[in-house]
Amino acid sequence: PPPNPPRKMAKKVFIIIYSMYGHIYKMAQSVRQGLENVGIEATIYKVAETLPQEVLDKMHAASFDLPVLNPREDEITTADGFIFGIPTRYGMLPAQQKSFWDGLGGHWMKGSLVGKPAAVFTSTGTQHGGLETTALTTVTQFTHHGMPFIPLGYTHAVLHDNTEIHGASPYGAGTVAGGDGSRQPSEKELAVCVHQGESFGKFINRLQ
Repeated sequence: PPPNPPRKMAKKVFIIIYSMYGHIYKMAQSVRQGLENVGIEATIYKVAETLPQEVLDKMHAASFDLPVLNPREDEITTADGFIFGIPTRYGMLPAQQKSFWDGLGGHWMKGSLVGKPAAVFTSTGTQHGGLETTALTTVTQFTHHGMPFIPLGYTHAVLHDNTEIHGASPYGAGTVAGGDGSRQPSEKELAVCVHQGESFGKFINRLQ
């Protein structure tokens, strides 16, 4: 009988987040579910904290038992693609994630991430608090590394749904946390997260 064809290794996607109060982490779990639904090996990482513990305690920040991805090491190069979970700060990346990108200078010099696709999902305090500008300003980071940005597009019915507030946009999944952070990601928002994981995963699976 002919030999069995070699088993294809599962593609790897890193979900890289910063989450102070848990909104982004909750969304990341749904994004991971979507990736795994289409056979992707998905791992959630957090970026290193830049605030001192004393400040975090005063802000009542949550703590999550996740591995920290070091931008200066080579582990990041083992992924086939990336999805970044970003809590917006004035319509841009928070300092913790900007520090992560600044730490990727060595990989920029070597072109380690060229051609590796990337996507984003976001969280903001208010309905017009920067969900789309956060995605757009993050694209500048992708561009300098030669990483194709894979937007969500209008590929899920929730993006056409105006019956309730939600944070989803054609740039990626999103949530509106409320000014005090009390609003949690809704069922519709989490459904878009799962869909984004599946959509991005299918794209990754088409790559050679």
